[in-house]
Amino acid sequence: MNSLNNKIAFITGAAKGNGEGIARVMHEKGATVLLADIDEKVKEVAASLGERACGYHLDVSKWDEVKEIGKEVIEAFGRVDVLVNNAGVARLIGIGNMDDDLRDFHYQVNVVGTWNCTKVFLPKMMEQRSGRIINLSSVTGPRVADPGMVGYAMTKSAVLGFTKAVAIDTAPYNITANAILPGYIRTPMVEHTAQETNPQDPEKVIEGIAEAIPMGRLGRPEEIGYLAAFLASDEASYITGSEMLIDGGSTLPETNTVGR
Repeated sequence: MNSLNNKIAFITGAAKGNGEGIARVMHEKGATVLLADIDEKVKEVAASLGERACGYHLDVSKWDEVKEIGKEVIEAFGRVDVLVNNAGVARLIGIGNMDDDLRDFHYQVNVVGTWNCTKVFLPKMMEQRSGRIINLSSVTGPRVADPGMVGYAMTKSAVLGFTKAVAIDTAPYNITANAILPGYIRTPMVEHTAQETNPQDPEKVIEGIAEAIPMGRLGRPEEIGYLAAFLASDEASYITGSEMLIDGGSTLPETNTVGR
Protein backbone atom coordinates (compact mmCIF):
# COMPACT_ATOMS: atom_id res chain seq x y z
CA MET A 1 0.00 0.00 0.00
CA ASN A 2 1.51 3.31 -1.12
CA SER A 3 0.30 5.36 1.84
CA LEU A 4 2.89 8.09 1.26
CA ASN A 5 2.36 8.76 -2.44
CA ASN A 6 3.26 12.35 -3.41
CA LYS A 7 4.76 13.05 0.05
CA ILE A 8 8.16 14.71 0.43
CA ALA A 9 10.05 13.32 3.45
CA PHE A 10 13.29 14.73 4.88
CA ILE A 11 15.10 12.23 7.10
CA THR A 12 18.22 12.97 9.13
CA GLY A 13 20.85 10.43 10.18
CA ALA A 14 19.81 8.43 7.12
CA ALA A 15 23.16 6.94 6.06
CA LYS A 16 22.68 3.90 8.28
CA GLY A 17 20.69 2.35 11.10
CA ASN A 18 17.20 3.57 11.92
CA GLY A 19 17.43 6.54 9.56
CA GLU A 20 18.24 4.33 6.61
CA GLY A 21 15.47 1.92 7.62
CA ILE A 22 12.97 4.78 7.79
CA ALA A 23 14.07 6.14 4.41
CA ARG A 24 13.79 2.74 2.72
CA VAL A 25 10.31 2.06 4.09
CA MET A 26 9.00 5.54 3.27
CA HIS A 27 10.38 5.19 -0.24
CA GLU A 28 8.69 1.80 -0.50
CA LYS A 29 5.44 3.46 0.57
CA GLY A 30 5.66 5.97 -2.28
CA ALA A 31 7.36 9.02 -0.74
CA THR A 32 10.10 11.09 -2.28
CA VAL A 33 12.82 10.71 0.34
CA LEU A 34 15.53 13.26 1.07
CA LEU A 35 18.27 11.61 3.11
CA ALA A 36 20.62 13.76 5.19
CA ASP A 37 23.66 12.71 7.19
CA ILE A 38 27.12 13.91 8.24
CA ASP A 39 28.40 10.68 6.67
CA GLU A 40 29.01 11.07 2.92
CA LYS A 41 27.75 7.51 2.51
CA VAL A 42 24.26 8.99 2.60
CA LYS A 43 24.52 9.79 -1.10
CA GLU A 44 25.29 6.14 -1.90
CA VAL A 45 22.28 5.04 0.13
CA ALA A 46 20.07 7.53 -1.71
CA ALA A 47 21.43 6.35 -5.06
CA SER A 48 20.64 2.74 -4.13
CA LEU A 49 16.98 3.68 -3.79
CA GLY A 50 16.85 4.96 -7.36
CA GLU A 51 14.22 7.48 -8.36
CA ARG A 52 12.50 9.68 -5.76
CA ALA A 53 15.59 9.79 -3.54
CA CYS A 54 18.27 12.39 -2.94
CA GLY A 55 21.18 12.54 -0.49
CA TYR A 56 22.51 15.58 1.36
CA HIS A 57 25.70 15.90 3.38
CA LEU A 58 24.63 17.71 6.55
CA ASP A 59 25.76 18.34 10.12
CA VAL A 60 22.44 18.94 11.87
CA SER A 61 24.14 20.68 14.79
CA LYS A 62 25.25 23.58 12.55
CA TRP A 63 22.47 26.06 11.92
CA ASP A 64 24.06 27.63 8.84
CA GLU A 65 24.32 24.24 7.13
CA VAL A 66 20.75 23.30 8.04
CA LYS A 67 19.45 26.66 6.83
CA GLU A 68 21.27 26.32 3.51
CA ILE A 69 20.07 22.76 2.89
CA GLY A 70 16.55 23.74 3.93
CA LYS A 71 16.54 26.55 1.38
CA GLU A 72 17.87 24.20 -1.29
CA VAL A 73 15.21 21.60 -0.53
CA ILE A 74 12.31 24.07 -0.63
CA GLU A 75 13.57 25.56 -3.89
CA ALA A 76 13.92 22.12 -5.47
CA PHE A 77 10.77 20.41 -4.14
CA GLY A 78 8.51 23.24 -3.06
CA ARG A 79 7.73 21.80 0.35
CA VAL A 80 8.48 19.14 2.96
CA ASP A 81 5.48 17.14 4.12
CA VAL A 82 7.31 14.89 6.59
CA LEU A 83 10.32 15.69 8.77
CA VAL A 84 12.03 12.85 10.59
CA ASN A 85 14.58 14.03 13.16
CA ASN A 86 16.56 10.83 13.60
CA ALA A 87 20.21 11.95 13.74
CA GLY A 88 21.68 11.12 17.13
CA VAL A 89 24.80 10.09 19.03
CA ALA A 90 25.50 8.00 22.12
CA ARG A 91 28.76 7.57 23.99
CA LEU A 92 29.06 5.15 26.90
CA ILE A 93 30.54 7.00 29.87
CA GLY A 94 29.39 7.52 33.45
CA ILE A 95 28.52 10.92 34.86
CA GLY A 96 31.62 10.91 37.06
CA ASN A 97 33.86 10.82 34.01
CA MET A 98 31.81 12.86 31.57
CA ASP A 99 33.30 16.26 30.79
CA ASP A 100 31.49 19.29 29.46
CA ASP A 101 32.67 18.74 25.90
CA LEU A 102 31.12 15.28 25.71
CA ARG A 103 27.95 16.55 27.39
CA ASP A 104 27.71 19.31 24.80
CA PHE A 105 28.42 16.87 21.96
CA HIS A 106 25.31 14.88 22.88
CA TYR A 107 23.28 18.05 23.33
CA GLN A 108 24.33 19.67 20.06
CA VAL A 109 23.51 16.66 17.89
CA ASN A 110 20.52 15.15 19.69
CA VAL A 111 18.73 18.29 20.83
CA VAL A 112 20.03 21.25 18.84
CA GLY A 113 20.02 19.16 15.65
CA THR A 114 16.35 18.34 16.18
CA TRP A 115 15.63 22.00 16.94
CA ASN A 116 17.51 23.24 13.85
CA CYS A 117 15.75 20.98 11.37
CA THR A 118 12.35 21.66 12.88
CA LYS A 119 12.90 25.42 12.82
CA VAL A 120 14.01 25.42 9.20
CA PHE A 121 11.07 23.41 7.81
CA LEU A 122 8.28 24.41 10.19
CA PRO A 123 7.49 27.81 8.61
CA LYS A 124 6.66 26.15 5.27
CA MET A 125 4.53 23.52 7.02
CA MET A 126 2.66 26.26 8.85
CA GLU A 127 2.18 28.16 5.61
CA GLN A 128 0.74 25.11 3.85
CA ARG A 129 -1.20 24.19 7.03
CA SER A 130 -0.10 20.58 7.01
CA GLY A 131 2.88 18.50 8.04
CA ARG A 132 4.20 15.59 10.02
CA ILE A 133 7.13 15.88 12.43
CA ILE A 134 8.54 12.63 13.78
CA ASN A 135 11.30 12.80 16.39
CA LEU A 136 13.39 9.84 17.47
CA SER A 137 13.56 9.84 21.24
CA SER A 138 14.32 6.57 23.05
CA VAL A 139 13.24 4.35 25.91
CA THR A 140 16.58 5.44 27.40
CA GLY A 141 15.83 8.57 29.38
CA PRO A 142 12.03 8.75 29.28
CA ARG A 143 11.59 5.16 30.52
CA VAL A 144 14.83 3.48 31.56
CA ALA A 145 18.60 4.04 31.73
CA ASP A 146 21.63 1.79 31.55
CA PRO A 147 24.91 2.64 33.29
CA GLY A 148 27.01 5.12 31.36
CA MET A 149 24.14 6.51 29.27
CA VAL A 150 23.75 9.84 31.03
CA GLY A 151 24.43 12.01 27.96
CA TYR A 152 22.10 10.03 25.76
CA ALA A 153 19.35 9.66 28.38
CA MET A 154 19.37 13.35 29.22
CA THR A 155 19.11 14.49 25.62
CA LYS A 156 16.54 11.90 24.50
CA SER A 157 14.31 13.02 27.36
CA ALA A 158 14.68 16.56 26.07
CA VAL A 159 13.66 15.43 22.58
CA LEU A 160 10.45 13.98 24.01
CA GLY A 161 9.62 17.22 25.83
CA PHE A 162 10.36 19.21 22.70
CA THR A 163 8.03 16.97 20.69
CA LYS A 164 5.11 17.60 23.03
CA ALA A 165 5.72 21.36 23.01
CA VAL A 166 5.85 21.43 19.20
CA ALA A 167 2.70 19.30 19.02
CA ILE A 168 0.57 21.72 21.01
CA ASP A 169 1.95 24.81 19.30
CA THR A 170 1.36 23.46 15.79
CA ALA A 171 -1.96 21.63 16.24
CA PRO A 172 -3.97 24.63 14.93
CA TYR A 173 -2.00 24.34 11.66
CA ASN A 174 -2.93 20.70 11.05
CA ILE A 175 0.64 19.67 11.86
CA THR A 176 1.31 16.65 14.03
CA ALA A 177 4.44 16.00 16.08
CA ASN A 178 5.11 12.58 17.59
CA ALA A 179 8.03 10.82 19.19
CA ILE A 180 9.21 7.28 18.54
CA LEU A 181 10.84 5.63 21.56
CA PRO A 182 12.86 2.67 20.30
CA GLY A 183 14.30 0.04 22.56
CA TYR A 184 17.30 -1.94 21.37
CA ILE A 185 17.40 -2.01 17.57
CA ARG A 186 20.30 -3.72 15.77
CA THR A 187 21.99 -0.57 14.49
CA PRO A 188 25.61 0.59 14.20
CA MET A 189 25.01 2.72 17.32
CA VAL A 190 24.02 -0.32 19.38
CA GLU A 191 26.93 -2.31 17.95
CA HIS A 192 29.27 0.53 18.92
CA THR A 193 27.88 0.50 22.47
CA ALA A 194 28.40 -3.26 22.61
CA GLN A 195 31.99 -2.76 21.44
CA GLU A 196 32.58 -0.16 24.17
CA THR A 197 31.07 -2.50 26.78
CA ASN A 198 33.05 -5.60 25.82
CA PRO A 199 35.78 -4.95 23.24
CA GLN A 200 36.86 -8.60 23.33
CA ASP A 201 33.41 -10.03 22.57
CA PRO A 202 30.79 -7.39 21.63
CA GLU A 203 28.49 -10.07 20.22
CA LYS A 204 28.15 -11.48 23.72
CA VAL A 205 26.70 -8.12 24.78
CA ILE A 206 24.19 -8.25 21.91
CA GLU A 207 23.17 -11.77 22.93
CA GLY A 208 22.73 -10.64 26.54
CA ILE A 209 20.50 -7.76 25.44
CA ALA A 210 18.36 -10.12 23.38
CA GLU A 211 17.94 -12.53 26.31
CA ALA A 212 16.49 -9.72 28.44
CA ILE A 213 13.90 -8.72 25.83
CA PRO A 214 10.58 -10.61 26.10
CA MET A 215 10.46 -11.08 22.32
CA GLY A 216 13.95 -12.58 22.47
CA ARG A 217 15.62 -10.41 19.85
CA LEU A 218 16.67 -6.90 18.95
CA GLY A 219 14.48 -4.92 16.60
CA ARG A 220 15.26 -4.21 12.96
CA PRO A 221 15.60 -0.69 11.49
CA GLU A 222 12.80 -1.35 9.02
CA GLU A 223 10.46 -1.99 11.95
CA ILE A 224 11.12 1.57 13.09
CA GLY A 225 10.51 2.55 9.47
CA TYR A 226 7.04 1.02 9.36
CA LEU A 227 6.02 2.89 12.52
CA ALA A 228 7.43 6.16 11.16
CA ALA A 229 5.64 5.62 7.84
CA PHE A 230 2.34 5.16 9.68
CA LEU A 231 2.85 8.36 11.67
CA ALA A 232 3.63 10.17 8.40
CA SER A 233 0.49 8.92 6.70
CA ASP A 234 -3.01 10.37 6.52
CA GLU A 235 -4.19 7.46 8.67
CA ALA A 236 -2.38 9.01 11.64
CA SER A 237 -3.91 12.47 11.22
CA TYR A 238 -5.44 12.53 14.73
CA ILE A 239 -2.31 11.41 16.58
CA THR A 240 -0.11 14.16 17.97
CA GLY A 241 2.10 14.65 21.02
CA SER A 242 2.29 10.88 21.44
CA GLU A 243 5.07 8.62 22.69
CA MET A 244 5.20 5.57 20.45
CA LEU A 245 7.05 2.80 22.28
CA ILE A 246 8.66 0.13 20.08
CA ASP A 247 10.92 -2.10 22.16
CA GLY A 248 9.87 -5.74 21.87
CA GLY A 249 8.56 -5.50 25.42
CA SER A 250 11.96 -4.69 26.90
CA THR A 251 10.52 -2.14 29.35
CA LEU A 252 7.77 -4.49 30.57
CA PRO A 253 9.60 -6.63 33.18
CA GLU A 254 9.90 -5.29 36.70
CA THR A 255 12.80 -7.68 37.31
CA ASN A 256 14.87 -10.15 35.31
CA THR A 257 14.49 -12.94 37.84
CA VAL A 258 10.99 -13.18 39.35
CA GLY A 259 8.87 -15.89 37.70
CA ARG A 260 11.72 -17.21 35.59
